Amino acid sequence: MSAWTDVDERDDHYLGLAGANVVATESLLVLQDNLADVMTAKAMMCVHGDAGLGKTLSVNTSLRALAPADVCRVQFRARPTPRDIRHVLFDALGVGGAPPSRPIEFDALLKDVLSERFRVLVCDEAQWLSRECFELWRHLWDDRRTNIAIVFVGGGDCYRVLRREPMLSSRVYVWQEFRRLTREQILAVIPAYHRVWAEADPEDIVYTDVHAGHGNFRAWSKITAHLVTALDRLERKRPDREVLQWVFSRLGGSSG
Repeated sequence: MSAWTDVDERDDHYLGLAGANVVATESLLVLQDNLADVMTAKAMMCVHGDAGLGKTLSVNTSLRALAPADVCRVQFRARPTPRDIRHVLFDALGVGGAPPSRPIEFDALLKDVLSERFRVLVCDEAQWLSRECFELWRHLWDDRRTNIAIVFVGGGDCYRVLRREPMLSSRVYVWQEFRRLTREQILAVIPAYHRVWAEADPEDIVYTDVHAGHGNFRAWSKITAHLVTALDRLERKRPDREVLQWVFSRLGGSSG
């Protein structure tokens, strides 16, 4: 697990792909409006969907524009306990000193800190959270003194846990699901995503999505990284079916 006090914009892109651009997908534009409303209401939001659809990048990009100095991000790579969440928040908020040993004292301290000024708490990879962990977040948000909005970002498990608990789901102000890009969206955003696609034949972009991209931005990031390598080695300026077949062979997917 880790705590973030800042996220470099270059780290938003999968593999740190040089030359990758943030593209204004429909999901990103909707998210910006939703986050602005959630911040105004000091409410909770759940951003959910399958892996690789651009949820984290979209949240980071939007909050970098909306509230660059007010964001506290925490992330978990394994199933945390409420104790883990308390300690990660303690570090992320820069409280200082020794953390309290008793949960009731720890929660009181966190509430004191979260009442000092407005913050947006972003919990990424929230699919790892248990019902008890979500209850801790609710407990912090419910306190009248705390001055916070909370954004959960996670997969389907995050959505299901929140939805089946009325005490939790009733407090979520906005639900936003990220879905795979449609064919029309792919043709609109991929040429702007990276220079290697700018002059590509639209039929080759569709071909790439059918065989390897599948409307998933993380998959497109991997494809693009391999394509950059291929075009450089072959001294070509734009992709064609031969180059794309080589890329597909590296991905372990269909080459037909």
